[in-house]
Amino acid sequence: MATLRTHTELAPAAPVPAGARPGRRWAALLGPLSLLAGLAVWEAVAQWGGLPAFILPAPSAVLGRLADGLMEGWLLRHTAVTLGEVLAGLALGLVAATALGYLIAQSRLVERILTPYLVASQAVPIVAIAPLLVLWFGVGLRSKVFIGALIVFFPILINTVLGLRSIEPDLRDLLRSLRATRRQTLLTLEIPAALPVWLAGLRVGATLAVVGAVVGEFVGSDRGLGFLINFGRGQYDTALVFVAAGTLVGLALALYGAVAALERRLLAWKSG
Repeated sequence: MATLRTHTELAPAAPVPAGARPGRRWAALLGPLSLLAGLAVWEAVAQWGGLPAFILPAPSAVLGRLADGLMEGWLLRHTAVTLGEVLAGLALGLVAATALGYLIAQSRLVERILTPYLVASQAVPIVAIAPLLVLWFGVGLRSKVFIGALIVFFPILINTVLGLRSIEPDLRDLLRSLRATRRQTLLTLEIPAALPVWLAGLRVGATLAVVGAVVGEFVGSDRGLGFLINFGRGQYDTALVFVAAGTLVGLALALYGAVAALERRLLAWKSG
C-alpha cells in the first residue's frame, strides 16, 4: 500500500484538456462580439427602420461625428474642461468626506449633531439645488466643482465611517496596552483596516463625480461635454449627443479603472 501511494504521489498531473484554453479565449471574446452584434443591429435599424437621423442616427454617422471632433480638436477641448471639473470635484469631496467621516467615526456626539444635516443633503436631488449653486457661485468652474463634491461626498463619508467602525475593539485595546500614540494608531491600524471599504466608496465617487460635473454644465455652461449635449439637443444633432454621452462613459470607465488599479496596488498585501 505504501508503494502504491508513493507511485500515486509521484505520478504526473493530468494534462489540461485541449479545449480548456480555447474555451477561455471564446469567453474573453464574448464581450467584444456582443458589442459588434449590437452595433450591427443598431446600424440595420437606423438604415432600414425609416427613422429620421435626429431620432436615431446610425453608428456610422456617430463615428463620423466623432472623427470630426477629434480632427478639429473641439471634442478634446470640451473633454479636458469636463475632466478638470470632475477631478477637482472628486478631490474636494474626497478630502471633506474623509475628514468628516473620521470625526463621526470617533465621536457619537458629532454623529448625532450632523446626521440630520447629512440626511437632508441627500433627500434633495442634486438637480434641484444645482440652479441655486450656479446662482451663488457663478457659471464658471467653482459651481461645477462644488456640485461634483456634493454628489461624491455622501458615499465616501459612509464608507469611511463603516471602515473605521469595523475595526475590532481588541486591536484597539492591544495598541492602548502598548502605549501607541494617536498617530501610530492611525497609521498602523485605522488606515490599513479602513482602506478596503474606503476605496470601495472612492470607486463609486469617481463615477458620480462625472454626473456632478455634467449636471452643473447642464444648468449653466458654455463649454464641456454637458454643454455639447445641450447644444446637440437644441440643434437636433443627435449624433453629437451620442458622441458626448459616449465620451462621458469613457471618462467614467477610465476613472473607475484608475481607482481599481490603485486598489490592487494598495491592497496587494491582502492577497500576499
